[in-house]
Amino acid sequence: MTMQTVDARALRDAFGAFPTGVTVVTACDGDGNPIGFTANSFTSVSLNPPLLLVCLAKTSRNFATMTGTPHFAINVLSETQKDVSNTFARPVEDRFAAVEWAKGSAGCPIFSNVAAWFECAMEEVVEAGDHVILMGRIESFDNSGRNGLGYARGGYFTPTLASKAVSAASEGNIELAAVVERRGEVLLLGEDVLSLPSVDAHDGNPTDALQQYLETLTGLKVSIGFLYSVYEGKSDGKQHIVYHAVAGDGEPAGGRFVKPDALAAAKFKTSSTADIVNRFAMESSIGNFGVYFGDETGGTIHPIPAKGAKA
Repeated sequence: MTMQTVDARALRDAFGAFPTGVTVVTACDGDGNPIGFTANSFTSVSLNPPLLLVCLAKTSRNFATMTGTPHFAINVLSETQKDVSNTFARPVEDRFAAVEWAKGSAGCPIFSNVAAWFECAMEEVVEAGDHVILMGRIESFDNSGRNGLGYARGGYFTPTLASKAVSAASEGNIELAAVVERRGEVLLLGEDVLSLPSVDAHDGNPTDALQQYLETLTGLKVSIGFLYSVYEGKSDGKQHIVYHAVAGDGEPAGGRFVKPDALAAAKFKTSSTADIVNRFAMESSIGNFGVYFGDETGGTIHPIPAKGAKA
């Protein structure tokens, strides 16, 4: 896509291919009241002097306060703090009532149980199109050792859950599958009996193997997203790892895209496949996804809201 015909939504989606951490940026307004917002447009800049930056949209309701504050803090959320990310990404009346926090040495709100935090003096505010770059000089910080919360392609992911899948894939007898979606439709194989595209795992990175299989199967560009389901198949003795994936434009060489609401009377290869497709249809309708861990008969779903992190 050329810049002369750039589509803002498509560009945002392309930016979303880059996995990032999730932070909450905090400060205090002129009356001493705490303010904060979720941001994943954060990066380290320099060790000497110690600098970091975060981007802020000019349309943000916190724009005037944040560009005028002498200090701000970056709270790097841990993988258990998806609810905190969502709270500070939405117009909640009292966001700080939902999180445990204390003031840092410069007065900025510092959250409990974060992966790390940095309290900064404002070094510079740089104009950058429809955003500004807040450059901070780090005055104090702490690192808890907790894993950070990740965000990519509109969904959260956690290093611990992802590492479980990679570890399982190294143990053999693994089947990789994907819920491949495109504009609300799901890719399914078969005519009378439907199944998800799947392939046996071998040595190497499971997501690379799955992506290669899907692109060979469909002839389309496919991007692997977040982990969606990990379960033990008692009937086949396999460990099943299912990812969410997004397909590019074009007619698939293998399989077909089907609207989930057209599958009420469909027959699936296994009950697990039916459960996965039905769960995905329900979760995508409300925009709130989860990762399932268990077996064919029961398990638990770890909520992973599909939207929340903001640039």
